[in-house]
Amino acid sequence: MKASNATSQDLIIVGNGMVGHHLVEQLIERGAHRHYRIRVFGEERHLAYDRVHLSEYFSGRDADDLALSTADYYAEHGIELHLHEAVTDIDRDARELVTPQGRYAYDRLVLATGSYPFVPPIPGGDRDGCLVYRTLDDLDAIREAARSATTGVVVGGGLLGLEAANALRGLDLDTAVVEFAPRLMPMQVDNEGGELLREKIEALGVQVLTDRATQHIEDGDTSRHRMVFQDDKRLETDLIVFSAGIRPRDELARNAGLEMGERGGVVIDDRCLTSDPAILAVGEVALWQGSIFGLVAPGYQMAKAAADTLCGGELTFEGADMSTKLKLLGVDVGAIGDAHGDRSPGARQFRYVDQIKQEYRKLVVSSDGKKLLGAMLVGDNATYDTLMQYYANGLELPADPASLILPSVEGAPALGPDALPETAWICSCHNVTKGAICEAIDAGCNDLGAVKGATKASTGCGGCAALLKSVVDSELEARGVEVDQSICEHFAHTRQALYSIVRVEGIKTFGELIEKHGHGLGCDICKPAVASILASCFNEPITDAAHVPLQDTNDTFMANMQKNGTYSVVPRIPGGEITPSKLRVLGEVGEKYGLYTKITGGQRVDLFGARLEQLPDIWAELIEAGFETGHAYGKATRTVKSCVGSTWCRYGVQDSVGMAIHLENRYKGLRSPHKLKFAVSGCTRECAEAQSKDVGVIATEHGWNLYVCGNGGMRPRHAELFATDLDDGTLIRYIDRFLMFYVRTADRLQRTSVWRENLEGGLDYLKEVVIDDSLGLGDELERQMQTVIDNYECEWAGALSDPEKLKRFRSFVNDERPDPDIIVTEERGQLRPA
Repeated sequence: MKASNATSQDLIIVGNGMVGHHLVEQLIERGAHRHYRIRVFGEERHLAYDRVHLSEYFSGRDADDLALSTADYYAEHGIELHLHEAVTDIDRDARELVTPQGRYAYDRLVLATGSYPFVPPIPGGDRDGCLVYRTLDDLDAIREAARSATTGVVVGGGLLGLEAANALRGLDLDTAVVEFAPRLMPMQVDNEGGELLREKIEALGVQVLTDRATQHIEDGDTSRHRMVFQDDKRLETDLIVFSAGIRPRDELARNAGLEMGERGGVVIDDRCLTSDPAILAVGEVALWQGSIFGLVAPGYQMAKAAADTLCGGELTFEGADMSTKLKLLGVDVGAIGDAHGDRSPGARQFRYVDQIKQEYRKLVVSSDGKKLLGAMLVGDNATYDTLMQYYANGLELPADPASLILPSVEGAPALGPDALPETAWICSCHNVTKGAICEAIDAGCNDLGAVKGATKASTGCGGCAALLKSVVDSELEARGVEVDQSICEHFAHTRQALYSIVRVEGIKTFGELIEKHGHGLGCDICKPAVASILASCFNEPITDAAHVPLQDTNDTFMANMQKNGTYSVVPRIPGGEITPSKLRVLGEVGEKYGLYTKITGGQRVDLFGARLEQLPDIWAELIEAGFETGHAYGKATRTVKSCVGSTWCRYGVQDSVGMAIHLENRYKGLRSPHKLKFAVSGCTRECAEAQSKDVGVIATEHGWNLYVCGNGGMRPRHAELFATDLDDGTLIRYIDRFLMFYVRTADRLQRTSVWRENLEGGLDYLKEVVIDDSLGLGDELERQMQTVIDNYECEWAGALSDPEKLKRFRSFVNDERPDPDIIVTEERGQLRPA
């Protein structure tokens, strides 16, 4: 709706970044677009986009994918959008804005100009091939320069520098990071954390040079540039990216005579007003009480306060917490409050270091041990959310604060939604507390979607999604509202209920199940879930005609689809043990079909780049050589990793290879709510990394120790010690029961670690069920596992013997030719996607 000219004032927003766009949203939410004629000026040609996930631009996402809104959204609300039109001056006397295209009058003006990347004044820093990492255009320039480069250096080892290093790695450049400080991320981590972070990043193949000051950049001998450091050491590279921090884009304000900070930034008050009451400032250009906030969440809070000021409200900006939870180059880093402990006299500190798993955790607590003042995490952010709630809400710590950072501590308190006060921050991006969520529920929001719509919680970075759902479900149940846990609109049942129905009634097809207990035709949620349940119960081939329509792409073609439309081939190699003759077969197949070949983390060989129509021929050769499918494409048992154990190792106390092979052959083909990974270590030196698996087995002199419910991935978890010194038979019996109890009771796509976290009674309850047989289910769970084992067959072997099943393996229904859009290039002697 267009604003009415009779009552409208002219409001101009300079800057269309994340904070500027959020200000527009806040103004629309308050109906301000009906009272102001709003113009928005953006210097870039792109509409506001998500800078937080900027590195994903190199992973296939484009400007439209990263866009926060559309031009139609602005037009619909009568907002005039001026993209690619830089503001050059502010005429405060005439209250006009100046651009190359003209002059625009304003009654109120908001500066949301953000910041620019700081480039140290290094002689030679302006050479061709010396770039910055800030905007989409910057990333386009980096990508273009990388086409003729093999090496790249990032100047700056902070948050933005490591993001840039990740981008260069994604462009297949040999990458180095140069940092002036003695450690990486000096603002977030201490010396111990920085050293561990360095080790983890160097293990990824990124060279790290700290305590280095670049004196000048000159022509290189073998590369485009040579960087000369303060100690006369040199580093040659083809591409240099400066990402050494940011500076506020305050030149407009400075030239207009507004009050500025000593080191830059437009001075604002609590209402985001500058020294000119007609002008406001928000985001990284604004200086509040001597601080500039370089995170998006404080910028959003400023935008909210500024919108309220423009609408005559009294909401103020009261500062923001700079705690951060990050994943940089795949490495978790978390910093909460006074993480270094240097702002809290008398504070006590607890540290936990695991150099084998490369994890570091640190707590800073008050002198009486009752309040959390800060925390630092490197390598594992699993405890971040809990620690953040203790810090943000001033909750009293447990009697032993160290229990919060020690692995597998019995009785370590978990903060459920009931334990959080009304003031607890649930969503920092949009400043949403538990109290605000409760108010939304009391106002009539009776599901998660409605609460999101009313509060905007979890619509920013999304990091609070799990906590938000937990709070909403808890509050609805507390009000006597039945929380709908239906798997989807077609079944008014949970996954657990559907599993029980299938078992009790012996239902073996999706059609029969939906006819008796659901409605409609099914969807992409319920079909794969039911397919998994049917396979878990009866282990009939997923390639059978009744089951194929239920599978996702990977299961349909029994291979993982890659980003260029080809597929990967992963034969099973139980326990990582393989004969030379089978290795030769893999090499011959890889050469014959031009496949990219890689050793996986689970001790298998992955063959990438197979075209759809090639899969049957490849698998025919592999099966003839004695291989079978590795289920790398399915939510099923994947691998059982092992060390060499007592067979070869002088420290080994049990035959870890033999046990790993036995476990893999026993549980291969077991479909489950999520993928399953095992490992068996032959001694407590733990070379197979069993404590990071869903099922981990570690040899002792008296038998086997069993660990359960660990995982790697986006949110790594330690496995927990479940039982000790087990003989072979007892070990197998406990694993049978554990796996089938998980399959029976977990939600769809729920990993064992998350299932364990949500299990009422926790690990003790799980022990009671599996070890003590408290539910009297032990024999039944073992029989169910034996049914799965007895009905196992290699899915690829079954498909190859059925001409009807093979008809699926072609790119076009009416054409035998391969997909012409698959384009590859050669790299390091192998083919990869172009």
